[in-house]
Amino acid sequence: MGRAILSGLATCLIGGPVWAQIDAQPDNRTVIGGGNQLLSSGADAIRAGFYDEGIRLTSLGLERRDNTDRDRAAALSNLCAAYAAKREPDTAIGHCTESLAVNPSNWRAFSNRAYAYWLKGMFAEASVDLNAAAALSPRAEQVAQIRAMINEATLRPRITLEEHQ
Repeated sequence: MGRAILSGLATCLIGGPVWAQIDAQPDNRTVIGGGNQLLSSGADAIRAGFYDEGIRLTSLGLERRDNTDRDRAAALSNLCAAYAAKREPDTAIGHCTESLAVNPSNWRAFSNRAYAYWLKGMFAEASVDLNAAAALSPRAEQVAQIRAMINEATLRPRITLEEHQ
């Protein structure tokens, strides 16, 4: 899979500056991360394809004690997306699992972990997580994308030859 496709998928895997988008303000801006600029900047870097910088900023942001559980879960899911984009699925899976321990309704963490499992060729595990993500967010584009990737990897065309006389 080309770098451009991986970068595009990573953009889908991470949503917004930190996906845990809290109530929008009257001017239509979204308040993200309770003022934790490091988490927001880390997410921006990951979305732009600067995975190492995004990981660094997000990790620093997670060290702050004033993070809400929702922001923490989102940041861990973002780390998962970054490591998956870097093709480090074992590290990615750990971050997604930690995110889901904080917030079991974090559909992006399920989706990100499904992608990491896909990278490892663990299609059954990827499907389980993808089904959980779809149950939480049925119209999410990245769920459909990863499902197509799993189908492409697991479905083999069958050709039946008939002999005609």
